[in-house]
Amino acid sequence: MGVPHLTNPWIVALSAVFVWWASTGAILWRVRRADLGGPDDHLWSVLLGLPLLVGGAAGAHASVDHLTVSGVYGGFLSALALWGWIELAFLSGVLTGPTREPCPPKARMPERLWRAVGTILWHEFALIAGLLVLTHLTLGQPNPFAALTFATLFFARISAKLNLFFGAPRINTEFLPRPLAHLASHFRKAPMTALLPVSILALAIATLHWATQAAWAADDAPFIGYLLLAVLTALALIEHLFMVLPIPDQKLWRWMLPEAASTASPPAPSNLPGK
Repeated sequence: MGVPHLTNPWIVALSAVFVWWASTGAILWRVRRADLGGPDDHLWSVLLGLPLLVGGAAGAHASVDHLTVSGVYGGFLSALALWGWIELAFLSGVLTGPTREPCPPKARMPERLWRAVGTILWHEFALIAGLLVLTHLTLGQPNPFAALTFATLFFARISAKLNLFFGAPRINTEFLPRPLAHLASHFRKAPMTALLPVSILALAIATLHWATQAAWAADDAPFIGYLLLAVLTALALIEHLFMVLPIPDQKLWRWMLPEAASTASPPAPSNLPGK
């Protein structure tokens, strides 16, 4: 049996929510600080964040042999550390893609798609590499939760990116840093496409699946692992709902960030109604 407070379902769920909120806020804070600093501050953010990459890789490697409460938490946090460093490198403009220019407002679909892929290509390769490495590392091992955590984040992010590209009613560009100001031009603010309800349904089914696996788990370790995945998927589901519902989700982090520099607003999303 695990330590009681570490196996309490409310503690597990609240821990996952807090780590998601705090890690997102920490990355946004560091990127905002770099925006307000010198030209090399974003690069220094990525370099100083390398312990996340190294520690995440080491933690994932150490956790795979141990399907224990600590092993599951270790795998979960290690995957988040790896993911966090890749996201920091992306938001810092270091790991993005070959396309750095805004998308022309009148660009047609093939050109829009080509340009959009070009803005995030190296980032996507890094995420795919991370997913493949963790999958290989955990394949046939007792503790698969590092790979499952990273895979959950990966497919939820792919879904979000596709919905932002094809069109969603609400798109928040407030936290886009200077190196990615051009990214807003690749988003499409439009009535909901068929993809968004399909994505929401898929995430709801995935959340239910992980929750069911947790309910059926006979031991503490898999119970915690599947519950963490259920909460993480539910948070991704909520993020998709924010694309539809008029809820100011940016307030979750705005209060903790330094005041943005008074510069010109980033390019408006392309294909806006009336454009």
